[in-house]
Amino acid sequence: MKFGYFDDKSREYVINTPKTPYPWINYLGSDDMFGLISNTAGGYCFYKDARLRRITRYRYNNIPLDNGGRYFYIKDGSEYYSPSWMPVKKDLDSYECRHGLGYTKIKGVKNNLETEITYTIPLEDNVEIHRVSLKNTGSSAKEVSLFSFIEFCLFNAYDDMTNYQRTYSIGAVDVDGSVIYHKTDYRERRNHFAFYSVNTPIDGFDTDRDTFLGQFNGLHEPEVVAEGKSRNSVATGWNPIASHGLNVKLAPNEEKVFVFVLGYVENKPEEKWAAKGVINKTKALAMIEKYKDNNAVEKALADLAKHWEELLSKYSVESNDEKLNRMVNIWNPYQCMTTFNMSRSASFFETGIGRGMGFRDSNQDLLGFVHQIPHKAKQRILDIAATQFEDGSAYHQYQPLTKKGNNEIGSGFNDDPLWLILATTAYIKETGDMSILDEQVPYDCNPNNTGTLLEHLEKSFTYTLNNLGPHGLPLIGRADWNDCLNLNCFSTNPDESFQTCQNKQGRTAESVFIGGMFVYIGKEYAQLFEKLGNKEKSQSITKEVEKMKECVETHGYDKDWFLRAYDFYGNKVGSDENEEGKIFIEPQGFCVMAGIGVESGKALRAMESVDKYLNTKYGCVLQNPAYSEYHVNLGEISSYPPGYKENAGIFCHNNPWIMIAETVLGRGEKAFEYYSKIAPAYIEDISEIHKMEPYVYAQMIAGKDAVKPGEAKNSWLTGTAAWNYEAITKWILGVRPDYDGLVIDPCVPKDWDNIKIKRVFRDTVYNITIKNPSHVNKGVKKVIIDGVEKEGNFVPAVTDKGAHNIEVIMG
Repeated sequence: MKFGYFDDKSREYVINTPKTPYPWINYLGSDDMFGLISNTAGGYCFYKDARLRRITRYRYNNIPLDNGGRYFYIKDGSEYYSPSWMPVKKDLDSYECRHGLGYTKIKGVKNNLETEITYTIPLEDNVEIHRVSLKNTGSSAKEVSLFSFIEFCLFNAYDDMTNYQRTYSIGAVDVDGSVIYHKTDYRERRNHFAFYSVNTPIDGFDTDRDTFLGQFNGLHEPEVVAEGKSRNSVATGWNPIASHGLNVKLAPNEEKVFVFVLGYVENKPEEKWAAKGVINKTKALAMIEKYKDNNAVEKALADLAKHWEELLSKYSVESNDEKLNRMVNIWNPYQCMTTFNMSRSASFFETGIGRGMGFRDSNQDLLGFVHQIPHKAKQRILDIAATQFEDGSAYHQYQPLTKKGNNEIGSGFNDDPLWLILATTAYIKETGDMSILDEQVPYDCNPNNTGTLLEHLEKSFTYTLNNLGPHGLPLIGRADWNDCLNLNCFSTNPDESFQTCQNKQGRTAESVFIGGMFVYIGKEYAQLFEKLGNKEKSQSITKEVEKMKECVETHGYDKDWFLRAYDFYGNKVGSDENEEGKIFIEPQGFCVMAGIGVESGKALRAMESVDKYLNTKYGCVLQNPAYSEYHVNLGEISSYPPGYKENAGIFCHNNPWIMIAETVLGRGEKAFEYYSKIAPAYIEDISEIHKMEPYVYAQMIAGKDAVKPGEAKNSWLTGTAAWNYEAITKWILGVRPDYDGLVIDPCVPKDWDNIKIKRVFRDTVYNITIKNPSHVNKGVKKVIIDGVEKEGNFVPAVTDKGAHNIEVIMG
């Protein structure tokens, strides 16, 4: 069942019912100001950090689930409703939500009044614009009242939702004309405030929530709206809101447009006050003036469209498969940008309070983003590296506002350091910018203790070598990529975190997965030193990589697949010897990606085992069989019900590793089969089963052992976005950046032919046509560059910033 459709020309997903299986959301913002908005106008916005600079409130796990947002109410005669359907939930004559790139439009029609609300955050300013258009489509005049509504968060979202003995006393507002200012704590320690304005004189306002709603009422039945008249309440403590009241008269076919601006302002400490006790509103007034009319909003939307046109033009594909085209050309890179901005901090599943930017997460997210805005990728790498310790380990997370490591989570996740090498080499291959390696980067965010980025990478590499277990495999630490495989935890206390509790001391629990990572990323590291002209160092790294490769083949392979790990007692995990959890997906993907077992045939047998034991109609499950009881020596993975999350759920993040592994083996049919099973556009028809948005990836889909197989959770913020983009663009379509040019190495289904790819690489356009007259899965017979045939499948980089035509003949 579908609940909407793709409008590829407009780059929008159009939702034609408010009753989607779950709130289907979009993201606003691209720099410092961000917002989440659902198809019924739910959600919130924040400046940089969803925990420390939350601007509007939102309550997770609410009843109904998506309750609270940027709402508008219309009082029309004796009845009232919301054009976004929520929160009033009165039936509309028609409804439509268009989620676009950085904006959302919601249109509701009732009683001959057409209301369209456009929500967006401009590129240049820390404001969220709500443009409201009211059009009388009837034959007689109409008089209606329009009420806006947002609820302010007292900036620190954690304190706002927990410390009521304080927060109920400190809320403060200021009303000046058509602008409502939120100034809580500004008199004391804050130098920032928020505001909500409208570009017309108002007929009333409210800033106290209980006054607006009525003490016993919810958002669906505000007393002010029911009465049709604002009460001009001024909040002192309790719960500050912002609501404007407008009385609107419309002649037949007349349309009026109002621009509401929700903004955030920071003043320098010495510039906080215009006069004693009077906030310096200069910056706020300038932004309000800038967006004072519809022309300014149209320009902001046009600038945003141009911005996305430029970003999406960096890589595009033209094929006979419209679903492939829309994923590669629009929605997958759009999600990659969002995950780059958000990491795992703020979605409808992550509250923005408990998690900051992830070390491993952000390094992986960068893989799908680096070609779009390389200078932002560079800064992110340096920010991540600054949270590393001198021994090569790192904080697992950091807060985006302070950029300092998150002490609540700490370190000890032994895969983290290696991801920094992969992100850095990906950046250099994309840009050719070797100078990043010379950047001085702090350790533990201490500016008095620094090393070059290259020195940081060396510490990342040696950290693994300094932490090997009895079989010569890397120690797992608190966890490797799978945070729920906790082999040193042994937790029996339900009130402690599996990831941060006191671990058993010992150096025996090993990760075959990190071993595969070490080989895969170690090869990249060796190649980097080769490009730096340091062959001795490159050979030294290669020697260690080969040792690990042999170790994984010897001690990390069991029957017909790669082991997952050795536990605290030295017992195998992910072995045919185990009753449950016999085979895991992660080492099959990464070890084969690394080339381990390709020559011996072990890699092929591992991929056949994936197909046999892990492959399902909805994607590959994480392990099989599922754990039916809690195993204290395995940790959180066995605490989930069978078929969900890490306990044999379809964890979409690791499915692309299987896709890439299949391309290493040249099996294009299998690679694309796995791709199409989880790519959102391909499963739009089963949205009633999938539940999540049909335009972005979810982290998890319930596996074959679940009560509801195929049901997804945790959409948007997942490494799935970057890795699927990596798999389809670089390994299946096969256009990969390298230090000196592009490698063209497609691995596709045999019936694919005449694929056209546009790839902008270092400001030069490469128009690539891939032909497959022999109908093979893999192999390049010849490459013709601007009419000149070249040997091999490598296209050297040029710096003329022009356009070049590349013809690739497979065979």
